[in-house]
Amino acid sequence: MRRRVTPASPRRGGAAGVALMLGGAGILLGVSAAPAQAAEVAYATECIPPAISGLPPVQGTTKVEITAPAQAKVGDEVEIVWKFVQAASKNPNILDLGQDTVQPTGTLKAAGAQTAAIAMEGPRQNPPIPKNSDMKLSDMKGKLKLTAPGEVTLTPDAYNINVNKPISTDTKCTPKETVKSAATIKVTDGGGGPGGTTGGLPTVVPTLPTSVPTDLPTGLPTGSSSPSSPSSPTPSESETGGDAGGSSTGGGDGGQSDFTGKEVQVPYACKTPIGDKEATSPVQINAKKSGGSFDLTVQFKKSVMDSPADIPKDSVKPSMEVVLGGADKGTVHVEGPTNSEDIKSGDPIEIPDLTGTYKPGASGESTLSPGVLTIEALGTTTTCTPVKTEVSLTLDTTEQASGASGGGSAGSSTGGSAGGSS
Repeated sequence: MRRRVTPASPRRGGAAGVALMLGGAGILLGVSAAPAQAAEVAYATECIPPAISGLPPVQGTTKVEITAPAQAKVGDEVEIVWKFVQAASKNPNILDLGQDTVQPTGTLKAAGAQTAAIAMEGPRQNPPIPKNSDMKLSDMKGKLKLTAPGEVTLTPDAYNINVNKPISTDTKCTPKETVKSAATIKVTDGGGGPGGTTGGLPTVVPTLPTSVPTDLPTGLPTGSSSPSSPSSPTPSESETGGDAGGSSTGGGDGGQSDFTGKEVQVPYACKTPIGDKEATSPVQINAKKSGGSFDLTVQFKKSVMDSPADIPKDSVKPSMEVVLGGADKGTVHVEGPTNSEDIKSGDPIEIPDLTGTYKPGASGESTLSPGVLTIEALGTTTTCTPVKTEVSLTLDTTEQASGASGGGSAGSSTGGSAGGSS
């Protein structure tokens, strides 16, 4: 008799990862080879955006699935996948997030036959995420080595969303109610194959990683310690330092070599990696005669803002284009050194003295006013443009060969090359 053999049906792998919005971030979760069924659980979560964003805590509901073997034996090391089905919020309307800039990490609690805090982590993989859109996060995975027979429950706990550009920022999310277990593994002494397990997954509400970022970690000129609450210009000082050419002294040939400018309140409109900002900073321009030229020093009289994140040394570089007026025209480039020490989150960011050399291009009374301020930090650029001209210093100048001259941008390149020192 001929026997008929029926080939066994191949076992198919689990579903691919699904995207979830996490307080602005969605999480993609992959499923392992023999996934268990995972029940969906929802729970209240509070997410704290980075201080740099200026945003309040996000209150929302997170829905999560945890995938793990339904059955295993003591001694096995099992892989667990954390998948977000729904997050608390979208990427806020502050900053577009680039590809592969967002990474989720978190903690999964094991209880019952054994207790453990399982570290969960996803790769830094995401598509570009426009502002005010759903976040996309990678699947988080972790491993647990089983040490005792019985039932082990798995429950989502706190998690963190890190965005590494334009600066590194973290959004921390914490459950605000008791979370139900999301999956259960039946652990035996001697064996047992993998199987499906169902869980009611409570998980944490994702929040917006901003990075938004967010403000610029390098000195936004600001009258206050917070980039979100700039101070307003002081009318009396602005008016005083205006068209009259608020300078303490003229620079004639009477033997004087040091000239102290007037402190003026400069209202700035800033373009930052996390959006437009307005701020007012007190600025003073001083000069020292050096032959026919002047060595300039531009001083900011107070810290422009508190650091929204830890900033390593040698990563913040400020510069300015001093605007010439009166007899002369053009700009003079001045710049400062990079920060010599690490700046801790919450510490004030101070702009050092900016220095450069002004070679006059015309004879007569020439005025100097704070111009465009540029801050480069951690690969980002903040550009702050004065809303109006505030003259800090007036000098009696004598035209020099190849000086700034009265024509347009020539002064900028001439001033920069002549004496941009740091």
